[in-house]
Amino acid sequence: MSYEYLEDIATADVAFEARGLTLEELFVSAADATMNVMVSDLDTIDGILGKAIHVEADAVDMLLFELLQELIFFKDAERLLLRVRDVRIEGREGCFTLDAKAAGEELDPAKHDLAADVKAVTLHRYRVERTASGWEATVILDI
Repeated sequence: MSYEYLEDIATADVAFEARGLTLEELFVSAADATMNVMVSDLDTIDGILGKAIHVEADAVDMLLFELLQELIFFKDAERLLLRVRDVRIEGREGCFTLDAKAAGEELDPAKHDLAADVKAVTLHRYRVERTASGWEATVILDI
């Protein structure tokens, strides 16, 4: 699992490329990359609160989109910073579901070095695809 930020894609937003050997690993990498835009050090997020996440989409790329949007929703609506673990993806053409376990804690500016306020995932240059070495995604976050 890995990700890297891309400097030359979006000037006012944040872009990243995430990778994983499996689709599930890709989703965890992309979730960490999204959270790392918000919080400088992911290790400061203690997994004291558990949260089940369930999303559905008609395509695998939109399934990732929905997961990342859900993380942003929890940050905005419940002030929760969550790390995604244990992802299960099921589906066939036209109907994909994701069930994930996430753990985290309430946002605390005294504890969490907040880097940027992510507002949304954009569809600009958004992609998820299988590669020779696994899965890869490019995501641009609106900040």
